[in-house]
Amino acid sequence: MRDLFCDAVNCLKVENLQIRSNGKALLDVSSLVLDGPGPTLILGPNGAGKSLLLRCLHGLITPDRGQVVQDGKPLGAAQKARQAMVFQKPVLLRRSVAANLDFVLKRQGMGRRARKARIAELLAEGGLDGKARQPARSLSGGEAQRLAILRALALDPETLFLDEPTSALDPSATQMIERMILRASALAVRIVMVTHDIGQARRLASDVVMMQGGHVVEHGVAKQVLNSPESDASRRYLAGGLVT
Repeated sequence: MRDLFCDAVNCLKVENLQIRSNGKALLDVSSLVLDGPGPTLILGPNGAGKSLLLRCLHGLITPDRGQVVQDGKPLGAAQKARQAMVFQKPVLLRRSVAANLDFVLKRQGMGRRARKARIAELLAEGGLDGKARQPARSLSGGEAQRLAILRALALDPETLFLDEPTSALDPSATQMIERMILRASALAVRIVMVTHDIGQARRLASDVVMMQGGHVVEHGVAKQVLNSPESDASRRYLAGGLVT
């Protein structure tokens, strides 16, 4: 397990987090610190609690016990305003591609001229500059997910949560999104991402969180966890075995 101290800027820490339903603990994480310089990828089988943890980190779900701490303070409105999240299935407005971005930028108080310039930058970043006037909901799956990520990045978040953003995409679309993720990370956006794709974790992760049964069973530097896992649950999952 990683060090439990949290000294880095934009550090996320979980303290005694628990979510229960019908007397069963769906999520039970006593401690977890995310303070690495690169993307954190969360892996584990279905039902491991990965997406549930992600939603708690973003404040979408209030735990029954414990808390999430960011930069030494309990997660509140100020901290949530510095975060953004993209879901597995992108949710887009019934507007053009450009208008989806303009909506976010306008709400941030950006002037019309500045918005126009920023939209052009974002569309170029996502390879969507030729589709600015196209209805967002007519985009392909990969294009729609890129737009969802661009819209999240338009908020200038310090932390971007991604819940299996490439799970339904082909290799080419996946590669484009992975490039966007790495570029965002290089610009100091903290990436915390859920995936089932072990190869993707090898390509992207700085550190890896392994989960099983609502618990964090291992957390460490990506190469160490993926190549020499310490827990039996991690070894079985990475070897393609069923984890129960």
